[in-house]
Amino acid sequence: MYQYLWSYRYTQEELKLVSRMRNFRAKTFLLAVALGLLVLHLCKDFIDHKIIHFPKDVREDHSQIRQHIANNSYVFSWPRCQQNISAANITGFNSLPGDIKDFLYYRHCRHFPMLLDIHDKCGGADRSSEVFLLLVIKSSPVNYDRREVLRKTWAKERLYNGVWIRRIFLSGTMYTGFEKKRLNKLLELEQRDYNDIIQWDFYERFYNLTLKQILFLEWMERNCPNARFLFNGDDDVFANTNNMVEYLQGLKDNDGSKHLFTGHLIQNVGPIRSTGSKYFIPVQVQESDSYPPYCGGGGFLLSAYTALIIYNMSQSITILPIDDVYMGMCLAKARLSPSSHMGVKTAGLSIPSKKLDVYDPCFYKEVLLVHRFMPAQLYLMWHSVNDPNLKCSLTKEIL
Repeated sequence: MYQYLWSYRYTQEELKLVSRMRNFRAKTFLLAVALGLLVLHLCKDFIDHKIIHFPKDVREDHSQIRQHIANNSYVFSWPRCQQNISAANITGFNSLPGDIKDFLYYRHCRHFPMLLDIHDKCGGADRSSEVFLLLVIKSSPVNYDRREVLRKTWAKERLYNGVWIRRIFLSGTMYTGFEKKRLNKLLELEQRDYNDIIQWDFYERFYNLTLKQILFLEWMERNCPNARFLFNGDDDVFANTNNMVEYLQGLKDNDGSKHLFTGHLIQNVGPIRSTGSKYFIPVQVQESDSYPPYCGGGGFLLSAYTALIIYNMSQSITILPIDDVYMGMCLAKARLSPSSHMGVKTAGLSIPSKKLDVYDPCFYKEVLLVHRFMPAQLYLMWHSVNDPNLKCSLTKEIL
């Protein structure tokens, strides 16, 4: 039998078939190798050009890359948005201030590279319902002292009344060259210590506040869609977040899954056409002479339900540079209304007598928010209103 096997001879047809099979396998192998090299090359381009962000010390080590992917969600960068040169054809464009011109050139831009992210702030999308109140605070890179005070006072992450308060600062970039690098490094160091900053690579300025809001809402839909409620405000306000939690817990039949948008209600107003105003909006930006009702941008409360509706509406509404008005426009399109809360004082407190101390903590103990405060004043006020020995009966009678 074995002799028979060894003595077997292939026919000419069988030899040709074997040869063709060998050639096919060789070509298949070479094609697979070529495809593999192409995929590796594309992945390297993704890494080297930071289409996906990897730390520099990780980029050359494939095992570290795999570990990095396992530990972090992808952070996709968008290419820099190109100037819309046709904006210069708008009637009266050349007479507009420089900031307005820049706004019109880049009004269409809605995606910018993310420099700092905290995708796990809410414990991931699936666990985000554990966050009762998410503090979303707009802050310029230069405002280090404000952020430090807030972390120690009303924005401290903590469990209060049995529910979790979490904190996020939203920032862009400022200046150019070495100064921009220094400020970015400052935020990186803060991120290392506190893990509470989201930063995009767009220029930090007043007319980009709406862009900041839209980018955050996009981030929220991806990373924190089920947080119950949000406080959205500036970094120079005194916010009594303990009172906010108690107010929100007292809402009837609303655990964040129904509409809520409340603050200092502003209505029956329209664009300011005076070029000397910070809030100047020319007809080239908005033709209508009226704004829908909205809440002052210094600070307001909203439900996660409403936040996601605003984000969905924003996809089809042209950006307006006044961020609080823009939020009102999104609400109006969704046929939802903002409401007034007497405890939100974005225009400041009105003290009944000049003989009284405007920083008497008894005036602030029951409010939700007052705009504006310097860092030292804010630090002192937070500790004063939370002093268990504070007595306010006389002041309450005056009010």
